[in-house]
Amino acid sequence: MTDFKSFLVPEKKGHLIGIGGVSMAPLAEVLSEMGLKIYGSDMSESEKIEKLRSMGIEVSIGHNSDNIKGDTDFVVRTAAVHDENPEVKAANEKGIPVFERTEAWGAIMQDYKNALCISGTHGKTTTTSMSTHILMAAESDPTVMIGGTLPLLQAGHRVGKGDTIVLESCEYYNSFHSFSPTIAVILNIEADHLDFFKDLEDVKASFRKFASLVPENGYIIANADDPNTMSALEPLGRQLFTFGISEKADVYAKNIRHEGSGTEFDIMLKGELFVRTRLNVPGLHNINNALAAAAAAICLKIEAKAVAEGLSGFMGAGRRFEFKGKYNGADIYDDYAHHPGELKALIDAVETLNYKRVITVFQPHTYTRTEALFDDFVCQLKRADLAYLAEIYAAREKNTNGVSSADLVKTIPNAKYFPSFDELEEALAATASTGDIILTIGAGDVYKLGERLVARKN
Repeated sequence: MTDFKSFLVPEKKGHLIGIGGVSMAPLAEVLSEMGLKIYGSDMSESEKIEKLRSMGIEVSIGHNSDNIKGDTDFVVRTAAVHDENPEVKAANEKGIPVFERTEAWGAIMQDYKNALCISGTHGKTTTTSMSTHILMAAESDPTVMIGGTLPLLQAGHRVGKGDTIVLESCEYYNSFHSFSPTIAVILNIEADHLDFFKDLEDVKASFRKFASLVPENGYIIANADDPNTMSALEPLGRQLFTFGISEKADVYAKNIRHEGSGTEFDIMLKGELFVRTRLNVPGLHNINNALAAAAAAICLKIEAKAVAEGLSGFMGAGRRFEFKGKYNGADIYDDYAHHPGELKALIDAVETLNYKRVITVFQPHTYTRTEALFDDFVCQLKRADLAYLAEIYAAREKNTNGVSSADLVKTIPNAKYFPSFDELEEALAATASTGDIILTIGAGDVYKLGERLVARKN
């Protein structure tokens, strides 16, 4: 098979299917800035597409075989775009090679001395964002690809001229197996994406393969406190550089002091103080993410001062405990959590903030995940004072198993199911009061509810 690296040549012409996507739009920009002629298609208009057009990148709306022009050198798609897609079919018929998005990123990162790839079931976007803050504080001029928006960049990516690239690295469809990490971070491993993976052991095998891609002179950074991570990596027989809250890790936290929604703590390196820092996002899970970012920085030989400065300057990534505003005295936050483990970390963090009531507005993401992890979702949603549930966000799936958010509500005290956003918004408006925190939670479009509430007049 042709290597994508052979197409990283100025004037080569490439078509990107789903060009407005969270990882495809930055790929289009990076390839364009490398001198390639890029065009693409997407299913609907968006701000990202407007920006791409402003850069001279042609974008068609709708997937159509006519979009594939005869002089195209290559096509790039995401794992979610299947062989039946009319543009993939047209490319195959014309003999144009079709690559998966991560193959393109994998080829691009080979040109960097340092390729920092951050993986894990939870915390990838936050940790990649923290690492970006540290690299920017160290004036490393990194190239960055994040699966969300980072206020520091006012985007989810940047194209730098330094020798370091940092990428959020997803396990779904084994996508990260196309990467070439010199430093691989594994934050945690849980059963997820069970529409693709058979079970937890299959997930662990995927992360093990990812870690094995690191060369012998590179670094595998692992969460010492996560048994799944440690057992997944053990068969590799490789030396690990570990992080965690507990002192058994190489990089750990000590003298943690909570202050408002933030924390101060010492970052310890093998028993010695590396630096003390402040973190302005709540929760032990974020301390853990910060320790992972610090461990990566240590491997990159970044000075302690830049690590402390970078972490203290991090105020959160888009859709990660993001403050949206207030309504009738209630604070409204949005979070991308869509797995029970992420829900637990979020509610753990919120419980330290001493709100009068915690009101969760949860939109489950995909039918397979909801069915496979049903009892775990119930366990976490029960912790809220009020749990409002929107219908399941289908994403790439069809509801072949008949599961609904209404099924979750039957087993959760103080829970209500709303078939439409309009009904849910009216219920929230009638419920919100001073001392409440309202959390819109999920990987779909539930964030719009918080924005609609904030936009209302009290």
